[in-house]
Amino acid sequence: MNFNKKQVLKNTITTLIVVVSIYLAFRGINLQVLWKYIIEANYIYIIAPIPIMVLSHWVRAVRWRTILKPIHKHSSLYNLFSAVSIGYAVNNLLPRGGEIVRPYVFSKNENISFSSTFATIILERLLDVLTLLILFGFTFILYSDKILALLPSSIDITKITYLVVIFLIAVIFAFYPPFIKFVLNKLIKPFSEKLFNRINEIFSKFLKGFAIIKEPKLYATLAFQSILIWLLYSLPLFIMFYAFDFSSKGMNFLDAILLLFASGISFSIAPTPGSIGVFHWMVKIILVKFYGVSGEQALAFATVNHGVNYLLQLFLGGYFIVVNKSWKTVLNFSLSKQKPAESE
Repeated sequence: MNFNKKQVLKNTITTLIVVVSIYLAFRGINLQVLWKYIIEANYIYIIAPIPIMVLSHWVRAVRWRTILKPIHKHSSLYNLFSAVSIGYAVNNLLPRGGEIVRPYVFSKNENISFSSTFATIILERLLDVLTLLILFGFTFILYSDKILALLPSSIDITKITYLVVIFLIAVIFAFYPPFIKFVLNKLIKPFSEKLFNRINEIFSKFLKGFAIIKEPKLYATLAFQSILIWLLYSLPLFIMFYAFDFSSKGMNFLDAILLLFASGISFSIAPTPGSIGVFHWMVKIILVKFYGVSGEQALAFATVNHGVNYLLQLFLGGYFIVVNKSWKTVLNFSLSKQKPAESE
């Protein structure tokens, strides 16, 4: 399948997911009531979390610097924060595009290997998944009855657990150097020495991005920073509860963590720009099923929360693209979908 066909297929799938998830989110919703909840919300509690959202991106940049420390000791925090902001902005326009643009922009600014920098993004995502799983375990203990009630009776939790374990083992092997070298030696080298040398060179640079694994003294710092990032993600959700008077339903910070888990899953699995549609649908389900919130009020909360995040990320990323004069690099890279291996 050539590039154009792949791109058409990808865009078709993305559009289909957006349309279906928006349909599910808006199904049975009275639009007049929905609009009433949106315009009557207390916008003091909607604006107040914005500095916290910016701070969460800053802490993510600080954690990224920690991950990079073994291979690039003096990373500029400004360059890290601007790259994070640009990555979020691109993600809101091109699904997953920011995950590649972010390390590409940073590697250009700091003149370091893209492969190694990109590997740190993968490690970062693994840390996010691990933190989400810990949050899920925490919330599952508190809300196990409600969570199980949401799942179809045909779903076997034990089988899901086995699948998660198998997935984690597969991920470990995928980045286990002896395993990769074995595969390269057996499957690539016998057929093409040139291709083997090229892939082996890229993998060696890529592996440098995981250098922090050999630095146990930084584990505690990484754990603290990871938990802090997700707590800072939870806090704006909690503050926005007051914009819609959810506190009268007994909802507290722990409930914000539960919503964060749902939204985190939507952003992780949804191949849509900024998780449009999927986020709204998942948050609506949680609020309606767990707390008895009306569909209109739940969707109003999801829409406002998502809208504030979306616009903030576009503004921040756009600001750094203009100030750092990165617009041409980002635009050319995003449009061409070119693999930036040339920048090694």
